[in-house]
Amino acid sequence: MADEPLLARLHFGREDAERDVNDGHGLLLRGGFLPTAAYSAAVAGRKMLIIGRKGSGKSAICMQLMADGADGAGPAGKLLVTPDETAGEAIRRFELQGLPGDSAKALIWRYVFAVHAARHLVAHAKDAHRRRPGSVKALVRFLKQNGELDDDRLGDRMAQGIKGLQTSLTLDMFGIKAGLDLAQAPSEGARAQRQLEVVERGVARAFADLGCDAAHEPLLLMVDQLELVWSAEPDSHSMVIGLLLAAKHAASRYGRSVRFLLFLRADIYDSLSFGEGDKFHGDELRIGWTQEALRDLALARARASTGAELTDAQLWREIFPVAVENEDAPAHVFGRCLPRPRDAIQFLNLCQETAWLTHGRDRITEADVRQAGLQFSAWKLKDLSLEYLVAHPFLKNLFPLFQNAGYVVSRAALRSRFEAAEESLHRLFPAYADALTLSGIIDVLHDVGFLGVRRGNDVVFAGGDDLPVQPHETEFHIHPCFRAALGTTSAIDLRRYESAVAGDRLVQGNVFGYQSAGVSYTNRDDQLLRELSRSCHSVLAQTGRAVALTQDARDEIAGEISRVLNDVHTHPAGVAPSSGPSFAPSYDAYDQLLSTAHYFTSLAAQLTASGLTEGAQEVAHRLEEEARRLRRLAGGSYGSGGNSGGI
Repeated sequence: MADEPLLARLHFGREDAERDVNDGHGLLLRGGFLPTAAYSAAVAGRKMLIIGRKGSGKSAICMQLMADGADGAGPAGKLLVTPDETAGEAIRRFELQGLPGDSAKALIWRYVFAVHAARHLVAHAKDAHRRRPGSVKALVRFLKQNGELDDDRLGDRMAQGIKGLQTSLTLDMFGIKAGLDLAQAPSEGARAQRQLEVVERGVARAFADLGCDAAHEPLLLMVDQLELVWSAEPDSHSMVIGLLLAAKHAASRYGRSVRFLLFLRADIYDSLSFGEGDKFHGDELRIGWTQEALRDLALARARASTGAELTDAQLWREIFPVAVENEDAPAHVFGRCLPRPRDAIQFLNLCQETAWLTHGRDRITEADVRQAGLQFSAWKLKDLSLEYLVAHPFLKNLFPLFQNAGYVVSRAALRSRFEAAEESLHRLFPAYADALTLSGIIDVLHDVGFLGVRRGNDVVFAGGDDLPVQPHETEFHIHPCFRAALGTTSAIDLRRYESAVAGDRLVQGNVFGYQSAGVSYTNRDDQLLRELSRSCHSVLAQTGRAVALTQDARDEIAGEISRVLNDVHTHPAGVAPSSGPSFAPSYDAYDQLLSTAHYFTSLAAQLTASGLTEGAQEVAHRLEEEARRLRRLAGGSYGSGGNSGGI
């Protein structure tokens, strides 16, 4: 409605491309699609394999390609294969005597491609070319006699193909009489290959007779959502390897007449190991997202949903808050998402719902973003374990190793935590005992995007062509996406500084000699506070020089020392008694000194135990030195009004 606030109309789309296309509120085909390098490469035909994590936009590219040029008449020259569980089970169980599993499953995929192409050609010859040469009529008879003409269910076509390849297909329409040549095949697998070659020749002849390669763009045949029928079992690996082999073979067999695009989840593709794998590197394109690209996507979807020509500044200055937790709002939001559209869309929608539906506001506040961030982090931690449930069923059981601690974790600290849980993990997951080692869980947690590794001044998370974790690398960071859910909101697990309270000592009348004659309270307190301030500045300087320590950790340490320093500056030195020795000072610098020395010692112990880099140990050493110095100064305060104890 026109009178609704802009925030009420704001929506960033559905979380999956299929709903975003079919849903009445979907934005994908209403200006909410952001053309990316992966999309451009897919359109140009330079790549055959589009690889990305779950939620990275593979299906969005697929849906957009299906819609491109349709003009309301349905997709022309484009076919989409999305195996359901029936089809997946059929492929996984398909075997042929005389052929290894990968090769057998490649044959069934080749058959599926040939049948899809044949069905396309039957309609295409009439609609686009206005003629049906003999080769196309042969395809009509083949489809009809083998039960492939009218059935649109992929699972049923799979069943037909499996039956035909394992026994015999009707091929006389191609000039091959039943049993001719095929009876001489040395094995079931060899007979199936010969039958399939006949069908593929018939399809290729029809393309050539129609002149499709010169007359128009090639038929685009896409396969998506293979993860719905994949498991970690060998038969599933063979199913995917067979698909790759079949697509490469068919692309060569049909030339410029057919183009293939396979959309594969990165964890599935990366788990494959087969001899022909090196031949596919040139066909790969991995989807990657930067914060800038996600920001562009957010703006495109905001415009599509509101119908307004929003600017980037309006979205991030007028609708969203300018900053969240002293960080630029877009950097805060997208920095707490894994780099993929689905996560960004979920977080952005949650911010809008928290502000508009929960609190009834007409703009999103910092409090709304922070509240949404807590819910989003809990979602993503759960989603991560479900995303990798097949490959790493133990993943959920590793998260407690990181709860309620710092988000910067050393290899040494992680080793200690893992050793305490190792026996339990092996008992729960005996089949994965080889993977459940310290190096094994570090590799897994890095691969899934949970842990980043410190390299120089950067923290590198998995993605692209980055190196895996190296044995010499010792510092890891939990991704910001998961920190709130784990309670790891500080860089390192440091005890918070609490202001010293001298009340108990004053009530007890124990003022350590302040009532002694000749003591100058103000001068003595001033000197103690100056030395306390000097110690704080010394630790801050050492922290600033600890360049081997991550910036987040340095900020964390500096923040706590600054709290000590602020406490020193906030409380004035003691006031000398004005009417006799029974009046105690209003502020006990001595107590502050001892309290700070104790805190420095505690902080040094935590840094030493953290197992972080040399920089942390240097800061810990300085803290210990200053704690000893402060205690010596305190020892010189008893019954003395002079500069004893080294002041």
